[in-house]
Amino acid sequence: MLQRSLPPVHPGEILRELFIQQRGLTITEVAAGLKIARGNLSAIVNEHAGISPELAVKLSEAFGNTAAFWINLQKNWELWHAERSVSRKGIRHFKAA
Repeated sequence: MLQRSLPPVHPGEILRELFIQQRGLTITEVAAGLKIARGNLSAIVNEHAGISPELAVKLSEAFGNTAAFWINLQKNWELWHAERSVSRKGIRHFKAA
């Protein structure tokens, strides 16, 4: 499997820099608009939490893109980290007959 050496950007960084800061918005303002707790949004944009499917739907509605965009950012970030942290030792291989 092809592995990238650099990690993908955390979805919180994308949200913070491209969708909040570039529009001159605040965390408080966006959290209120999304109807989520400010602390929850802060944890995401500070890269301490991820984007759930429910939040992806809200973000897509708020910013005019798709929920799949947000989910793919999150999935790519999680998969990159899993590829590096999961031990493959002792896993049985099942080959086609």
